[in-house]
Amino acid sequence: MLHRTLFVLVLTLLPLAAGAWEHAVAMHGQPKYGADFKHFDYVNPNAPKGGTLRLSAIGTYDSLNGFILRGSAAAGLGLMYDTLTYHALDEPFTEYGLLAEAIEIAPDRTSVKFRLRREAKFHDGKQVRPEDVVFSFNALTKQGHPMYRAYWADVTSVEKVGPREVIFRFRDGENRELPLILGQMPVLPEHYWKDRDFTRTSFEIPLGSGPYRVKQFDAGRAITYERDPDYWGRNLPVNRGRYNFDVIRFDYYRDGMVALEAFKGGAFDFRLENIAKSWFTAYNVPAVKDGRVRREEIPHENPSGMQGFFMNTRRELFKDPKVRQALNYAFDFEWTNANLFYGAYTRSESYFSNSELAARELPSAEELKLLEPFRDRLPPEVFTQVYRTPTTDGKGVSRENLRTASRLLQEAGWEIKGSQRVHVETGRPMSFEILLYNPSFERVVLPYVRNLERLGIRANVRMVDPAQYEERLKRFDFDMTVHVVGQSSSPGNEQRDYWSCEAAKTDGTNNIAGICDPAVDELIEKLIAAPDRESLVARARALDRVLLSGHYVVPHWHSKVWRVAYWNRLEHPGTPPKYGAPPVTDVWWAKPQN
Repeated sequence: MLHRTLFVLVLTLLPLAAGAWEHAVAMHGQPKYGADFKHFDYVNPNAPKGGTLRLSAIGTYDSLNGFILRGSAAAGLGLMYDTLTYHALDEPFTEYGLLAEAIEIAPDRTSVKFRLRREAKFHDGKQVRPEDVVFSFNALTKQGHPMYRAYWADVTSVEKVGPREVIFRFRDGENRELPLILGQMPVLPEHYWKDRDFTRTSFEIPLGSGPYRVKQFDAGRAITYERDPDYWGRNLPVNRGRYNFDVIRFDYYRDGMVALEAFKGGAFDFRLENIAKSWFTAYNVPAVKDGRVRREEIPHENPSGMQGFFMNTRRELFKDPKVRQALNYAFDFEWTNANLFYGAYTRSESYFSNSELAARELPSAEELKLLEPFRDRLPPEVFTQVYRTPTTDGKGVSRENLRTASRLLQEAGWEIKGSQRVHVETGRPMSFEILLYNPSFERVVLPYVRNLERLGIRANVRMVDPAQYEERLKRFDFDMTVHVVGQSSSPGNEQRDYWSCEAAKTDGTNNIAGICDPAVDELIEKLIAAPDRESLVARARALDRVLLSGHYVVPHWHSKVWRVAYWNRLEHPGTPPKYGAPPVTDVWWAKPQN
């Protein structure tokens, strides 16, 4: 299933035998589970069905169409839709047939076929047909959110080639992940959409084929899904032990702190806690002490990607990399981690943190070969140094770092006059806005703002509601903001959406920094075409070095565990999957009531 911040797991595909129909395809070697497998290892195949799962969402929503740029889509809409394939959460990237019973990849990797299951049905009982697959691809890439167009840009055609078969043809065979990520495409019913405008927001309940349907909704405030007892795929091995709740409900809250209090009061059942201070201080309540609420730290092997203060280089102020680098020296991570986060985090120094893809050593010979064509356009340190974030003694004011920041700003044409930093040519004072929607981040931002003030920079913190925040990011209407770009075990097509020139000029993409660098564009294409794992690692590291050298982000931090709290009416399998977020809607279940 596609995700905008977070992310798609991608690895390098080995050749399949010519004309071979497979139950699954893996990027490395063979799938873990054979054609006769009964269920995934991370599920409880005997999990009881029933009960209600209550979850939270932040802000509001104004649409049940989750495939377009317009509007804010309701939480949980993916529960309504099946995809051609399903990726196992205990493998880096293997796709198993879901709507498709079999996959055939051309020997030269210039096409992929999917053969649909006879029993696959939409909720109105009509069969899922190849025509629906063709319609879905065309609708998503031509009228849907821009990420679909970027994600499947190398597909040249899609057509029905048999009663239950559809083929996707590619520009060439170099995009080695493309057959697998096409399997992640949700299949929409052509007969439902033919008389409707796909580009419009709507509160009309759409038609899907997945395990849940919308039961009811309170526009902008709550939405409830019910498990379809006649779901066509309920007995498939890929679904055994999954989708156990009869009802899943999302209630919307103004912000995360309000939601936390509601959780402690029993208003909903599960919380993924991403605020370290709250994890250490906010759960000292009777429900935790007496065991009604459980707290766990679940280890994972997900690459952590990059979180940080992202600067919008579309703004004149942030076009100069020396200005961007200077702003990094004003952030005191060591003080922040010790005083606000109880030392819970590790500083991020890569766009692929917590993985072998991070450029944490000097460039290898293969990386240097990739970087050499851009030597004249890249900073010399890309070739000779490992990127390091500025460090401090953790006391909150690092005069040495501020002096370095001041020197960089002076070199960029910004001098101090009185107490203000002004441009030497125009006299314009240096000021910008930091856009936020989560009040909990104010305590991180305000010490940073004070350090900026010491440099003569005026930074205003602007707090908006989540809906306004989402809309402003879609239009790139901000100066600086806190943002997260998730990564996978093996990055690929999604990098276009994150960093390419095309994405920089397309509203709604994840290239919120506005990065447009020919070196980055070319390295993305080389990464996508990596012929094996070793090449992919080298190409990811080369891309990492170039992105880091641009100083587009003031890096934050990452963790290697998920912090979860849940009421003891929920249960989950003993062995969590290695990848992805905790799959509470997927493989957890409600404890049977006596």
